[in-house]
Amino acid sequence: MSGDKSAPSVSRDWAKLIGAVAARKDKAAFSELFEHFAPRVKAFMRRSGMSDGVAEELAQETLITVWRKAALFDPVSTGPSAWIFTVARNLRIDALRHERRSASNDTSDIDSEFLLDESPRADAIVATAQADSRVRAALAELTEEQRRVVELSFYQEMAHAQIADELEIPLGTVKSRLRLAMNKLRGLLDNLS
Repeated sequence: MSGDKSAPSVSRDWAKLIGAVAARKDKAAFSELFEHFAPRVKAFMRRSGMSDGVAEELAQETLITVWRKAALFDPVSTGPSAWIFTVARNLRIDALRHERRSASNDTSDIDSEFLLDESPRADAIVATAQADSRVRAALAELTEEQRRVVELSFYQEMAHAQIADELEIPLGTVKSRLRLAMNKLRGLLDNLS
């Protein structure tokens, strides 16, 4: 299977491809990133309740952001998949906010003083940032195999069987790696809090 384009993506080093885009705007590296992540980001958007058209648009916008901001990727603090899906999640949140603003502008007969401010409070934003930092630190303590299974399961929302296919490992190995990773994360997060 070596040299075959249909070989599993686990053999690709996504961090190096992002680095190539950052360093020299490498179009071939970006093409590989796009082919792999665009369908997955679109599926993530669809599972989040976006229409097919909006999901497609946000997937493209995510990868365009990866192209423009590749230099901001730090492989020490997060994995490539987690970084790309964080970009996607943030764009989805922005799209939902824009949609809400547009909808609230259509309600011009309602006095603005009666509209609730649904933006997150400052303390909630700080708490979320601290929690994200703790989780990133804990993820960095996992083995590469455990971290990969966690990223596929939680960031890419893949089923265990899909992960087994993607990584070409038995389903039982996926489950045991995930169980071990979750136990280790639980202990690490308890110690970090």
